[in-house]
Amino acid sequence: MLETFFEGNYWFSRFLLQRSLGAIYLIAFLNALTQFRPLMGEKGLMPAPHLLKRISFKRKPSIFHWYYSDQFFGIIAWIGVALSIIALFGISESGPIWFSMLVWFTLWLLYQSIVNIGYPFYGFGWESMLLEAGFFAIFLGPFDMAVPVLVIWMFCWMLFRVEFGAGLIKMRGDQCWRELTCLNYHHETQPLPNPLSRFFHLMPESYHKMETGFNHFVQLVVVWGLFFPQPVASIAAGVIILSQFYLIISGNYAWLNWLTLSLGFSALSDGVITQLTGLAPPETASIPLVYNGIVVLLAVIVLIMSIKPTQNMLSKNQKMNFNYNPLHLVNTYGAFGSVTKTRNEIIIEGTTDENISEDTEWRSYEFKGKPGDPSQRPPQVSPGHYRLDWQMWFAAMGSYQNNPWFITLLRKLLENDEATLKLLKNDPFSGTSPKYIRSRLYQYEFTSREEYKKTGNWWKRRLVEEYTRPVSRKDLGTRN
Repeated sequence: MLETFFEGNYWFSRFLLQRSLGAIYLIAFLNALTQFRPLMGEKGLMPAPHLLKRISFKRKPSIFHWYYSDQFFGIIAWIGVALSIIALFGISESGPIWFSMLVWFTLWLLYQSIVNIGYPFYGFGWESMLLEAGFFAIFLGPFDMAVPVLVIWMFCWMLFRVEFGAGLIKMRGDQCWRELTCLNYHHETQPLPNPLSRFFHLMPESYHKMETGFNHFVQLVVVWGLFFPQPVASIAAGVIILSQFYLIISGNYAWLNWLTLSLGFSALSDGVITQLTGLAPPETASIPLVYNGIVVLLAVIVLIMSIKPTQNMLSKNQKMNFNYNPLHLVNTYGAFGSVTKTRNEIIIEGTTDENISEDTEWRSYEFKGKPGDPSQRPPQVSPGHYRLDWQMWFAAMGSYQNNPWFITLLRKLLENDEATLKLLKNDPFSGTSPKYIRSRLYQYEFTSREEYKKTGNWWKRRLVEEYTRPVSRKDLGTRN
């Protein structure tokens, strides 16, 4: 009886969790290699060395408190890539227990070191989700050891907090969620629409109400099935996984949905998978007594740390995506408690004219993920993550004064900074520097089917206002 308490029939669950987390870690570290330094590096938009001078190790633990340089960051990120590949292909689980734990612990340590110095470009809920799931993965163990069921339950508890927290924040947030009308807007106004977002947006309102209702059903009802005996828990996990697939095909949310889908593997028992596939799990050795002791201690710590997130879910003033500790463990989650009803986009333009007049020719900078040219189809980005594009979506809802990185972005474009230009889709000046640069705010809407047939445009837009006036390098000065 004691053995069944510690060991569970979840070999396939563990296998799928470890492989999917290895893949997501790989995407995250590759993303850091290509984007962190132009965003947060020594000469980035928001240099991490400046942040490191203002925050303590206790507040934001990171190995970069001891030393930071762009070259050292690259070494750390490449180590993360290598270890992610080792985890993805199961090499970490083919050896002894200590090797598996070391690989997963190092992945967690390195990525946490990046996230903790990456604000605001790393201030997303899925960063904390990856860190929490990655920490639990340290204790899953190698292939030839029985699966520690308490760790599997930790993953299920995390999945419950992700889904139920998201469901509650919707019901307590924007009224349109309660009226089943939020998805009348959200496919169009989400941060980075994908190629199918327009298709879903143009569906009739009855369809939007149905998909909103299904979302509530999954997040507020089905998720409780994770705590029921098998096969109910596996059925609940299957429904959650299907709901995440739907979100993946209808929008670009980085690895948020891919990670939530991966958490769903935790509730799939070997018996259910064997019935569905005919595959049988291999024989495994019992979990060492000392290891069981470590897992029990971890479970007690997680239970204690769960008090505040649970209180938060029960609170009328529920917080969304909130970390209760600097290690990003046992957090509260939830997304899109409110939905924007209109879509505004900042369009950055430059000119090589020495003097600005009504006849000045302005050329637009295009971003890789966010809308710009109305004729361009939205790209498929997920599970990738264009961090600057996401921040541009937030910036369009406020002013540049509230986004200090924005003026630095304009300055670097005026300087024709190569690293910054690599974050964008195009350089309209082909290597030369513009004399002036400006930004304007447009309201974007998807074109109707008739408008698309007539114009070939995916979007239509209208000018709202000037976001920043035309400025030159002299106006903005120098930095870094």
